[in-house]
Amino acid sequence: MGQVVKAPGPYGFFHFVPSPLPRTLDLNPTTVLALSRADTTLGRLAGAGRLLPNPHLLVEPYVAAEAVASSRIEGTQASLNDLLEANATGRVPRGSDVREVQNYIKAMHHGLNQLEKVPLCLRLLREVHGILMKEVRGQERQPGEFRTSPNWIGSPTDSLYDAAFVPPLPDEMGPLLNDLERFINEDPPIPILVRCALIHYQFETIHPFLDGNGRLGRLLAVFYLVHQQVLPQPLLYLSAYFEKHRSQYYDRLQAVRERGELQDWLQFFLTAVAEQASDAVWRSERLSDLREHYRREVSTSRSRASEVVDMIIQNPFITIRQVQNNLGITQPGALNLVRRLEKLGWLQQVGTVGRGGRTLWVAPEVLAVIGNR
Repeated sequence: MGQVVKAPGPYGFFHFVPSPLPRTLDLNPTTVLALSRADTTLGRLAGAGRLLPNPHLLVEPYVAAEAVASSRIEGTQASLNDLLEANATGRVPRGSDVREVQNYIKAMHHGLNQLEKVPLCLRLLREVHGILMKEVRGQERQPGEFRTSPNWIGSPTDSLYDAAFVPPLPDEMGPLLNDLERFINEDPPIPILVRCALIHYQFETIHPFLDGNGRLGRLLAVFYLVHQQVLPQPLLYLSAYFEKHRSQYYDRLQAVRERGELQDWLQFFLTAVAEQASDAVWRSERLSDLREHYRREVSTSRSRASEVVDMIIQNPFITIRQVQNNLGITQPGALNLVRRLEKLGWLQQVGTVGRGGRTLWVAPEVLAVIGNR
């Protein structure tokens, strides 16, 4: 899968230069079984996504969950509740990590929108990286630009000489990135999910940016599955599995570099796809059921309560001002709608936000589905 090379000069350090991605690949029986399960569960999720009456309503909760999990792998402390509350109120607490997570969501939406116009290419990845790193931790580390200096991972002394992994040098990256771009847009005789696992591994191994490589590499996996039309919507959030098995995630990537254990990495990645696709089907069914139940309960009246229902499906945290602005109604009208949903037991007050003491409400049943299973 590559070779260890010593950098030139008297103080040369050892680093890893991956081989170009293979265009054919033999899978062992265990990997084939993992692929079969992943294909089956992902097909169920794709089918569920195509049958949803309003898939855009359910995309936001999935994107939020992916953004939080992917960012937490990199050390952020923002929770899903923190993100959803900030999105509802427009207030990001000073010193919090919420901005990084919000950037992840913006980066995902930008990438998915651009994929409707341009191929999945290096230029698009640089654009997405610029959005990901804007005005957050690491913003001084060349956002949107491939690195021009070495970087490294896992050094006890913050040094290249005792790092767990040192990726290729900047002047070695060009051919590797060009090969990665070609691979993404080719159609080699390798199953798409296996290609996706290879692409993620190769991107993380090249590590082309000074910061944000982990998050962008996980975004790339989502982009690729949508780009290949395996998923109609970004309903698969692999980062939750990677976060839960964080040590194994890093170990499996490193084992490919150190010992060529590619099949083990593929099995880990395919298991993540199967587990998260199954979980996403479960959540989509329950969110759809909740939405239909809520809408039926308020369908007898001429009020706009059903529109508030759609709002809380997208984000279970809500304010009166948010309802007022989204529906274009008066403050008393918005309050009446929220009070009605409160009487039905669908909304609860959870405190106040801002200088004016605006009341914040939450839909606990929706939050339970979006949050922990």
